[in-house]
Amino acid sequence: MRVDGVRFSVARHAAWSPGVSTPEAWRAWAQAPFKIEGTAQPALAKMPAMLRRRAGFLGKMALEVAYDCLDGRSGVPTVFCSRHGEAARAIELLTELTDEMPLSPTGFGLAVHNASAGLFSIARADQANHVALAAGACTVEHAVIEACGMLADGVPMVLLVAYDCPLPEVLSAFEDCAEQPHAWAWLMVPAGAGALALHWSADDAPGFAPDPTSMPGGLEVLRFYMGGAPRLERRDGRLAWRWTRDD
Repeated sequence: MRVDGVRFSVARHAAWSPGVSTPEAWRAWAQAPFKIEGTAQPALAKMPAMLRRRAGFLGKMALEVAYDCLDGRSGVPTVFCSRHGEAARAIELLTELTDEMPLSPTGFGLAVHNASAGLFSIARADQANHVALAAGACTVEHAVIEACGMLADGVPMVLLVAYDCPLPEVLSAFEDCAEQPHAWAWLMVPAGAGALALHWSADDAPGFAPDPTSMPGGLEVLRFYMGGAPRLERRDGRLAWRWTRDD
């Protein structure tokens, strides 16, 4: 594993958003992206009903693609990544605090950043390692590095789950891109034919500013993967990220 780049292959993938839930719909979106909106939720039929009821909108999207991508496999380490996580649940808890209401322990447990990963492991009685992380606008890139570190340590495959949705209205002024509900998953394996590569560098180039009309990073990376483009370049402050694919 290089210190300035990683390579890997995707053995299987899945994606889900309101109104864009089939492979055909995602391929069409990748060729002509549109803003994804809505609050429709996936069926999440593979999760036991008792645990399924605990998951909210964001969690259900993440769990739907995790189940679909893993396709019955067990013992696979997972990396769940979300820039904002369960922000809506956190705002509900903070509102209850300001109203001097007692907090629900269950509500708190489902608001933490690894809530979806925890529900996934409990529902499947799977004790494989899982990580949940957030790293700003380039959360997906950092999650890929984490997953590639696991591959470099010798595990045969890692499940990466990327998911996010618009911030609650009280936080909407802080959005620096056109946030949209989405979730996707990759079953990552060591690099082979058609591998993807991610490289990064740091510089002090002036003038970088987030574009509030751009799609979120998770969707940019998904479009690169599904649309067949040879490269994708993204920035986050001083860090420049370059995605490429093998011919």
